[in-house]
Amino acid sequence: MELEEKNPDPKYGESRKFDPNFKGPIHNRGCTDILCCILFILALLGYFAVGILAWSQGDPRKVIYPTDSRGQFCGQAGTPLEKKRLLFYFNILKCASPLVLLEFQCPTTQLCVESCPDRHLTLVKAKLGNKDDHEYYKQYCKDGVDFAKLSPPEILRDSLCPAMLMPSKPFTRRCLPALGTMKGGVVVVGNETSFNDGEGNSINATDVLEASKKSNVVVEARQVAMRIFEDYTQSWHWILLGLVIAMVVSLIFIVLLRFLAGVMVWVMIVLVILVIGYGIFHCYMEFASLKGEPGADVTIRDLGLQTDFSVYLQIRQTWLAFMIILAIVEVIVILLLIFLRKRILIAIALIKEASRAVGHVMSSLFYPLLTFALLAIVIAYWAITAVFLSTSNDQVYKVFNKTDCEYSRETCDPKTFNTSNVSAQCPDAECLFAFYGGETLYHKYLILFQFYNVFLFFWCANFVTALGQVTLSGAFASYYWAFKKPEDIPAYPIFASLGRALRYHTGSLAFGSMILSLVQVIRVFLEYLDHKLKGAQNKFAKFLLSCMKCCFWCLEKCIKFLNRNAYIMIAIYGKSFCPSARDAFFLLMRNIVRVAVLDKVTDFLLFLGKLLIVGIVGIFSFFFFSGKIKAVEEAAPSLNYYWVPILTLVVGSYLIAHGFFSVYAMCVDTLFLCFLEDLERNDGSAERPYFMSQNLLSLLKKSNEEPKSVD
Repeated sequence: MELEEKNPDPKYGESRKFDPNFKGPIHNRGCTDILCCILFILALLGYFAVGILAWSQGDPRKVIYPTDSRGQFCGQAGTPLEKKRLLFYFNILKCASPLVLLEFQCPTTQLCVESCPDRHLTLVKAKLGNKDDHEYYKQYCKDGVDFAKLSPPEILRDSLCPAMLMPSKPFTRRCLPALGTMKGGVVVVGNETSFNDGEGNSINATDVLEASKKSNVVVEARQVAMRIFEDYTQSWHWILLGLVIAMVVSLIFIVLLRFLAGVMVWVMIVLVILVIGYGIFHCYMEFASLKGEPGADVTIRDLGLQTDFSVYLQIRQTWLAFMIILAIVEVIVILLLIFLRKRILIAIALIKEASRAVGHVMSSLFYPLLTFALLAIVIAYWAITAVFLSTSNDQVYKVFNKTDCEYSRETCDPKTFNTSNVSAQCPDAECLFAFYGGETLYHKYLILFQFYNVFLFFWCANFVTALGQVTLSGAFASYYWAFKKPEDIPAYPIFASLGRALRYHTGSLAFGSMILSLVQVIRVFLEYLDHKLKGAQNKFAKFLLSCMKCCFWCLEKCIKFLNRNAYIMIAIYGKSFCPSARDAFFLLMRNIVRVAVLDKVTDFLLFLGKLLIVGIVGIFSFFFFSGKIKAVEEAAPSLNYYWVPILTLVVGSYLIAHGFFSVYAMCVDTLFLCFLEDLERNDGSAERPYFMSQNLLSLLKKSNEEPKSVD
C-alpha cells in the first residue's frame, strides 16, 4: 500500500511550502472575478425580463384545452364553452389527410360539444325525423343555425352541420369513433362494418380507423401519458411514503457510517453483491417460468413498440436481457473489489475521517435541503417560462377547401373572410383555425428566447451546485486544519463558509458554472441535431455527430472534476477561479498515484452505498406494487403500469441518497486535497506537524514528533 509520490514532475509547479501562519481557510480575502459577477447579475435580470415577457404573451390554456375552429378553448372555466369540454370533428375522414402530419390540424370544422354522439344518424334522416332528432342533431351544428328552415344542401354548402354522426367516445377530450373489433379482426364502429356518410357514399369502418389514428398524431403517446397520470393519482401517497423511507434509510446509513465506518463499508459491499445476485436469480426464475407459455418466445424486435409495457414482461427475452445486464454489473463490481482490495483499507480510513468531520459539522447534513430548495425554484422557473414561451404564439387561420382553389392553405382572417375575394372565388372554402404561430418581432426571436431560457437554466442550476460545493468544502477544510479537534474548529462553519462564498466569490462560482453550462448547451444542441438527422442516410454525418457527442460528454466530465477541485481551493485560499483551478490541477498531478488510489476508490465505495439504498427501496417497491406480498396485497393500489411508481421511487431514492452522500463525497474530496497539501507543507517534526488523524498517519507509516519537554 505504498502511496509515496516519487520525484513529481517539475512542470506541475513546486510543492507547497511550510507557512506557520496558515490555519485553514483564509479570512482576509477580497472579491474575485468581479466582471463575471456583473455579467451573471445582468444575465439574471435578462432572464427575469424574458420570464415577464413570456408570462404576458403566453397562454397555458393552449396546452390544457382543445381548440375549436374559431380558436376558442373547449371547457374553459368562465366562458360560454365551460360545459362543452369535448372537441367534435365534422368529418373525421378528413383527418386521414397528410396535412395532419404537417400542421397537426384536421382540415375539417371542429366544434366544442358537451357529449359525443352515441348513435349513427345522417343529416337527411335527422331532417325527416321527429323533433327529438332535430334537437339531438342541432347540438353538433354551429351556433345560430336555423335547422328547421334550411335544407340539407344549404346546410352542407355552408358547412353549418356535419353530414353524419357516428357513435363516438371521448378520448383526450376529443370525440373519436367508438371503434372495436369482432371475431376475425373485423373493424366495426358501433357494431356496424359500414354506413352511409349522409352524401350517398358508403364508408368502411377501416377507413374511419385510419382517420382516427391520424386525427391526433400523438394519440398513443397521450394514451400512455393519461394512464401514467392515472397511476400517479392512485399511488402518489405510497410514492411519498417510499421517498420518506429512502430519506430515513439514507440518514441511518450516514449516522452508522459516523460510528461504524469500517464495518458499514464491508456490510455495504456484501449487501450490494447480494442484492444484485438476487436480481439475477429473480430474472432467471421469471425466465424459466415462461418456458412453454404461449407467445413467450416472441422477440422484442417482433413485438415492436407497445403502449402497454406489461406485455414485455410476458416474453422470455425481456427477462433474459435483464439477467444479462445484472450479471455484467455483478462481475464488474466483483472484479473491481478484487483489484482494489488492498486500497480499500486506506479508503475506509478516509471515510472514517470524513465521518468524524461530518460528526463535528452536523449542520452539513441538512445543507442539501437548501440545495434541493434552490434547484426546485430554478427548475420551476425554467419549466413555467418554457410553457409560457411555447404557448405565446397567436392563432393562425388557413383556407381549407374541398375543390381546387388558388388560395388553399393561405393565411386568412375569419372576421372578414365571408366578404373577401377568396370566398367569392372558392365558394366551398372555409377559414379555419390551423395552428399557433405569428410573424411579429417577438415571434421571430421566440426560438432565441427559448435558447436563452435553456442556457440560463443550466447556468443557475450549476451555480446553485457550485455554491453548495464551496460552502461544504470551506466548512470541512476548517475542520481539517484545526490542529486540536474540536477545540480549534470555528463556530458555525457552514454559515461562515456560505457567507464567504456569497460575499467574495459569486463571480468565481458564476465563471465556473458558465463554462460548464456552455458545454451542456452544446450537448443539448447535438442531441437536437441527432434527433433531426435520425432519418438521414449519410453514415459519415452520423459517425461525426456520434464522435462529437462522445467528446463533449468527456469534456463535461473533465470540467466538472476540475470545477469541483477549483471550488475547494477557492474556499481555502480565496483566489480567482482560474488560479484556483490551476493550483488544484497541479496539486493532483503532483500526487497522481494518491489520486488514483484514494480518491477514486472512495468515490466507488460511496457509489456502492447509493446503489445499496436504491436496491433496497427498488426491491421492496417491486414486491409491494406488483402485489407479490400477500400481507399487504389489498393495500397495494390497482395500476395500469406498476413500474411507474417503482421507477419513480428508484429515481427519487437515488436523488435523495445522492443528496446525503454528496455531503460525504464533498467532505472526502476536501479532506483529500487538504491531506495532499498537508503532506507537502509538513514533515511531522515538532515545528511542522501533520494535521491529519492518527489513523491516516499509521496507515501511511508516518508520525508526528513529540514536542521536547523543557526541564
